[in-house]
Amino acid sequence: MADKSLELFESGHRACGGCAPALAARLILKATGENTIVVASTGCMEVFSTPYPETAWKVPWIHSLFENAAAVASGIEVSLKHQGRDENVICICGDGATFDIGMLCISGAFERGHNITYICYDNEAYMNTGIQRSGATPYDANTTTSPAGKNSYGNQMQKKDMPQILAAHGAPYVATASTAYPNDIVKKVERAINTPGACYIQIHTPCCTGWGFDGSKSISISKQAIECGLWVNFEMVDGVVVKAKKVLRKPVDEYLKAQKRFRHLFKPTPNTEEIAKIQAIADRNAEKYDIDIKLKE
Repeated sequence: MADKSLELFESGHRACGGCAPALAARLILKATGENTIVVASTGCMEVFSTPYPETAWKVPWIHSLFENAAAVASGIEVSLKHQGRDENVICICGDGATFDIGMLCISGAFERGHNITYICYDNEAYMNTGIQRSGATPYDANTTTSPAGKNSYGNQMQKKDMPQILAAHGAPYVATASTAYPNDIVKKVERAINTPGACYIQIHTPCCTGWGFDGSKSISISKQAIECGLWVNFEMVDGVVVKAKKVLRKPVDEYLKAQKRFRHLFKPTPNTEEIAKIQAIADRNAEKYDIDIKLKE
């Protein structure tokens, strides 16, 4: 069991105030402890945590390319096994490196069943390079490559379902988490690193800069996503959902209104048709994962 009093992701890095990915990194390392090697792809976290010659990491940390963190982690895991060493090998990568550019190497690592834990901090766009859409960007969100305007309501692609994709690869443990619930992140990372094989965790990490909200609201925005059903916290074991956080759901409107990336849906007046499409996504999530709390009549 890791010593949770240790701070293995140091303060003083260059993240924005209220950065949810920075909080996620701190919580991940509280779960894994010192006996850990981190592989990180190019991305926002890499840039703000390791500007040469500085680093916020107090464990071995390796920067890979955008596309190959899972392949690098696979090689490390095999080498450690050959040496008879038992250390946690984890990837900490953004959604661009996970959902898009790194998909091939991730698929290979999970197909081969390497004993690694791949963790995606999902801030739903390429934040470091200019807020471009990724495969994780929500429907109708405004980004620099899916701009809202007279002829567009923003991103018209559905968010890619990476947890289900990796469950279909035979991953023994797949989970989603949110910075709204820190203890849940720690528990799920602990379970993943103690489960043999390639495991996957996707953590919802709102980006105050890219989404357009005050950094003091990061946790409340995280909670709103769960409360409306646009984000679901769940666990899967051998491809079967064994637990999902139940909520007394609220409409998606307040969550959308709180973010600049969706403000085009409310100006000059609410676009009820587009908002209804997003509500339908939340409703499908609720049905799929059975998260609605049933009130007694």
